Amino acid sequence: MSTDPTSPTPKVAVVTGGASGIGLGISQRLARDGASVAILDLNGLAAEEEAAKIRAEGHTAIGLRVDVADRAGIENAILDVRARFGPVTILVNNAGTEGYQAFLKITPEDWNRLLAVNLTGTFHCCQIVLPDMIASGWGRIVNISSSSTHSGQPYMAHYVSSKSGVVGLTKSLALEFGPKGVTVNTIPPGFIDTPMSRKAEREGRFGNTMDYHASITPVRRPGRPEDIAAACAFLVSEEAGYITGQVFGVNGGRNT
Repeated sequence: MSTDPTSPTPKVAVVTGGASGIGLGISQRLARDGASVAILDLNGLAAEEEAAKIRAEGHTAIGLRVDVADRAGIENAILDVRARFGPVTILVNNAGTEGYQAFLKITPEDWNRLLAVNLTGTFHCCQIVLPDMIASGWGRIVNISSSSTHSGQPYMAHYVSSKSGVVGLTKSLALEFGPKGVTVNTIPPGFIDTPMSRKAEREGRFGNTMDYHASITPVRRPGRPEDIAAACAFLVSEEAGYITGQVFGVNGGRNT
């Protein structure tokens, strides 16, 4: 990422779900690369605590409590970001929630909750910040989807459907906004060692241990948030301006 202070396009980044796991790794990386970062998270206290740590390193960050299913809340948060840093030119849609239920036991409420956060929340954020990017003539959107969209996943039909929708949304936005100077890509993470995956391991949702799954991954380790952050940092850089509409897998070779 360019950190040239004379650049005509200041790098102002919004990372949803940015206070832990993959989102935190991305927030930290973008701040260290020179962006002003707004960490948006349902846990507002954690968001500000992590932003404070980033500031203590000499970088620029704020933390705000946001539920991405609440459009008005997102709009208010983006107004705050603009007032502090300026127009948003980088958006990373990482906020998400999981679901693990037999298909016939998924209620309409369960279904709607997953889509409201994972897919509609991504829609809200993109629609709210795109005018900033269009006005700037430069923008980068990275949507964090899921490697489960490649093959499906039993007992996660609502989750996989929501993340598959994110992939489709990414491709459509890339075509529509490429002429405006905006790129839109998606990263479907593979097997990443995060608090969410550790929780799933404890609940027996992997069918085996994380160590086992690492042992059958071609690179023989689980992914780390830093792995996703590195790919994201590239996709939001000047150098990635000819890459858009792509599904940029970071999975240690588990899906090719």
